[in-house]
Amino acid sequence: MMEKIQRFGSAMLAPVLIFAFAGLAVGIAIICKNADLLGPIAAEGTGWYKFWSVWESGAWTVFNQMELLFVLGLPIALAKKAQARAVLEAGMVYLTFNYFVGTILSFWGPNFNIDFEQDISESAAGTGLKMIAGIKTLDTGIFGAIIISALVVWLHNRYFEKKLPDFLGIFQGTQFIYGLGFFLMMPIALLFCWLWPFAQQGIAGLQGVFMGSGIFGVWLYTFLERILIPTGLHHFIYTPFVFGPAVTPNGITKDWVASLSEFSRSTQPLSELFPGGGFALHGNSKVFAPIGIAAAFYTTARPEKKKETLALLIPVCLTAILIGITEPLEFTFLFVAPPLFAAHAVLAATMAATMYAFGLRGNMGGGLIDMLFQNWIPLWGNHHNTYLLQILIGLVFTFLYFLIFRFLILKFDFKTPGREEIGKDTKLYTKAEYREAKKNGTLHNERDGSVAAPAAAATTAAAEGASFDDPYSQRAHDFLALLGGAENITDVNNCATRLRVSVSDPSLVAGEADFKSSGALGLVNKGKALQVIVGMDVPQVRDRFEAMVNSGK
Repeated sequence: MMEKIQRFGSAMLAPVLIFAFAGLAVGIAIICKNADLLGPIAAEGTGWYKFWSVWESGAWTVFNQMELLFVLGLPIALAKKAQARAVLEAGMVYLTFNYFVGTILSFWGPNFNIDFEQDISESAAGTGLKMIAGIKTLDTGIFGAIIISALVVWLHNRYFEKKLPDFLGIFQGTQFIYGLGFFLMMPIALLFCWLWPFAQQGIAGLQGVFMGSGIFGVWLYTFLERILIPTGLHHFIYTPFVFGPAVTPNGITKDWVASLSEFSRSTQPLSELFPGGGFALHGNSKVFAPIGIAAAFYTTARPEKKKETLALLIPVCLTAILIGITEPLEFTFLFVAPPLFAAHAVLAATMAATMYAFGLRGNMGGGLIDMLFQNWIPLWGNHHNTYLLQILIGLVFTFLYFLIFRFLILKFDFKTPGREEIGKDTKLYTKAEYREAKKNGTLHNERDGSVAAPAAAATTAAAEGASFDDPYSQRAHDFLALLGGAENITDVNNCATRLRVSVSDPSLVAGEADFKSSGALGLVNKGKALQVIVGMDVPQVRDRFEAMVNSGK
């Protein structure tokens, strides 16, 4: 069950990652249309203003069609076969569902206590209705989108390859799934018309609860968002707040970006302008913590390994600070010193809660680039005092991270990067070094010193002659061999940096050192559920890996 929940949580990452560029694009447009910043060139009616208005209209696509994004994104990770067809099926079934809902409410809206005749052309907030792909329907948000998409994926995985009688052959595959979805959506649409208004009332009540939770609520939210990263369940923590209606009608991401122009002209405190923005401050730990953590690792490393440690830490720190992907850094120490990760979660939560207490609000779930273009630059003129205080608090916590991590590392002798036992290398091995070690029989598991699993080694050796033109295929090929071959793979998925794989026989899986030798950053081994830490190019590796699994079977 936990494996299925993790798979579902990581599936949400595919659509979520698109918001990073979309938010950046909207932020740039708002900055470029701000006459206070750029002068007369940005005045309404100029060619400059018109160009950036066109730009902004396109940049809003992701936010305006958020439901479709999740409907189309989930099948990419959740469908076990023919993912492209699953995306098509999910899109068509979701639109069918909304047509059903809209038509039902147009006839019987009063029976469900819904005024379907109200005008929502300007704003749907508070009406319970929304325009989705030109369809006037219930505003079920991303929750409705996820539910419908998940149902379609279930139908797809179960019935896509079902053989029908020859005279019905034209209805096999995608046609069969859409047909099943069509018949299923009518009762589900009726069910939504009946139950969803009650859910909307409950959500409105929860908004008040969360908003009233104050500093402790922000602390708890941020703590859970960090501490659950190893399980993959942190997606379920931030999604209702950032993309759903937990504290704002359309989610913090959309409502914050939509208000940037207004906020940039206002001198009211951010805490009054956007009170719900305290639940999107978790990105501050991504910007201010890495330097303190890296400094602690570097200063406690063995003298002869400091240079190697620094080379390892610089890229993962830059990744965390600039774009907010912290997993490469966090997984660097998570599995050798779990108490450090617990300390990290507590410090991250305390940092966000402290900033909230001093009036900071905003959409700061990403890295420094998000902070610049969605917060600091557009709003600096009237809110620079708040941001200067944020930076000061962040730097104080950078120093606290350094002191606390350094103390814990030395106190408990944690084997963080650069402190490994003598003879163990800190750097990642090259492919050539791996093959040489393989020939010499010197590959060992870094954690327990055991020789790599014989079956996995045999599989790797049998396939060793293969070569590829791109690094993605090479790593996918090597990882597949180290996981026991295609027949040993039962499920494949990925999140931001990890290739998640389920296997039939865990004994066929090689040790962590073997995976590092083949280009992985690490391995999380939980029996039949494994996570190969690949890095930011995991989607490309996963595509090639899955193709090799399917062809191998």
